[in-house]
Amino acid sequence: MAIRRLLNLSRRRSHSSEVTTAASLSPPPPPPPPPPSSSSTTMMYDRAADTVKSKIKRLETPDSRFLRYTSPHPICSDHSSILSSPETRVTTLPNGLRVATESRLPGRAAAVGVWIDSGSRFESDAANGVAHFLERMVFKGTEKRPDGVLMEEIGSMGGRLSARTSREHTAYCAEVMDENVPKALDVLSDMLQNSCFREDQMERERDLILQQIKEAEGPSKEIILDHLHATAFQYTPLGRTVVGPVKNIKTIYKSHIKDYISAHYAAHRMVISAAGAVNHEDIVEQVKKTFTKLSANPSTTCQLVAEKPAVFTGSEVRIIDDDLPLAQFAVAFEGASWTDPNSIALMVIKLMLGSWNKNAGGGKHMGVAINEIAECITAFSTNYKDTGLFGVYAVAKKEKIGFLCTVDPKIDLEPDCLDDLAYAIMSEINKLPYRVSEEDVTRARNQNNKELGNGVKKLKSSLLLHINGLTPVVEDIGHQTLNTVMIRSYLKMVRNDLEKTKDEFGSIKKVHIVIPKLSQILWNGIGTLGLLTYGRRIPFAELFARIDAVDSNTVKRVANRFIFDRDIAIAAMGPIQGLPDYNWFRRRTYLLRY
Repeated sequence: MAIRRLLNLSRRRSHSSEVTTAASLSPPPPPPPPPPSSSSTTMMYDRAADTVKSKIKRLETPDSRFLRYTSPHPICSDHSSILSSPETRVTTLPNGLRVATESRLPGRAAAVGVWIDSGSRFESDAANGVAHFLERMVFKGTEKRPDGVLMEEIGSMGGRLSARTSREHTAYCAEVMDENVPKALDVLSDMLQNSCFREDQMERERDLILQQIKEAEGPSKEIILDHLHATAFQYTPLGRTVVGPVKNIKTIYKSHIKDYISAHYAAHRMVISAAGAVNHEDIVEQVKKTFTKLSANPSTTCQLVAEKPAVFTGSEVRIIDDDLPLAQFAVAFEGASWTDPNSIALMVIKLMLGSWNKNAGGGKHMGVAINEIAECITAFSTNYKDTGLFGVYAVAKKEKIGFLCTVDPKIDLEPDCLDDLAYAIMSEINKLPYRVSEEDVTRARNQNNKELGNGVKKLKSSLLLHINGLTPVVEDIGHQTLNTVMIRSYLKMVRNDLEKTKDEFGSIKKVHIVIPKLSQILWNGIGTLGLLTYGRRIPFAELFARIDAVDSNTVKRVANRFIFDRDIAIAAMGPIQGLPDYNWFRRRTYLLRY
């Protein structure tokens, strides 16, 4: 009986294994039929929504191929490999005149210039306007080259002469071919040492200047900034205009010009700069032969500035003129001087505020906020030897808004938007001491347009783009060669206080000495470092290192020093009845937080 049970059990096991093997060898069952197409059951707007969602997803995760050379997020880059430039050689002659050159021999073009450490700031109240008058008169002929011959000689060489005057400097520049560099130097030396200043020519030039002043009386950024300087630096030399008042221009004569030349056109306050197809030794020898009649007045710029320093005064000037179509105003704080270590940080802050124009757009912070209330907005930062101005210039939009009225349906409202525009500006400025993101700082360091735009690479690319050409190089060299005494005293101060201040400068400790401000290559551009203010020309690699050293903590520290609870200066012109008063602006330089 037991044996029969074991045989039955073995038969069952063999039968189950055969069934399993057959099941494994049989083909798999066919797949279930696909579900019906969703296109027949999905509404049209659902498909459109799915399409939009897929596009948004692709935007959020872009193809890596498109991010190989660019990125939607600002990043720091190393530009040292492309910042090499020719050596700038400087020679000081026995009379104190300095000669600075940058040779680019492969080319044929060259530019030479004369930079003078003197401008309208060093005039007296009675003689305000002499520096600008002199700049125009030197082109009217010399004893060897009468009126017309001078410009004809430069024109026959295919060259060009230019000149400009600011509050602290005067420059003369000539662009010629390499074989005409000695002639150009001879012409410049003749202009500055042997000008005739004939009375009939002075009368003609006087009439032209008065006519230009009359034409420039309308609203413009330059006029507003002149009024801003007048109120911010009232009763000091920086408050004067470059052109001068009308009453002074009518009374400027040859004797005033001669006195100004003998007092300020001294050899030790001048720099001869050259760039392009030039040889340093040849330029030095040519300068020794031609610039022999310069003044020997021992007064230095540092002494003159110390005698009459610029003092910032919190104040305002308002010119109400309802005939003007738009209201313009500028709000400014006291800025940094050339030798202030915070100059570069202020420049970065200026670019963080940005610039905006209704025809061009742009401006990281202000563009969206003021799109409907402003025509344009421009942040500015100006440096002088002992002070500066930092602020915002704006033009308010004036709109007409019609509405239905039971009394008179033709009545229109014309708000000038000044209140809203002032609030938008001050709210952005007021954020800087408290809330600054690292992305905004990086974007400002790298932004790509000269004045407008949200792009990438502004501050750095502006330096390189402005220096593209020989004349900007000459101006950069000359502007960086003056005032060696100021940089020596500044470097001495830095060496003595470096240990005490290295924590304050933060990441700037990567460079040996903190030298402020960016190079104002085209005179009205981004500022100047080097020979004019510091005794040497700063290479771009070093400038970029100082720009990269500015981070969000540096921006907040500098904003606390220059913006938080500081006096302001205001200049306004046009239909400005709606502009808030001075106390309103002053209260918005700080936040009360508990």
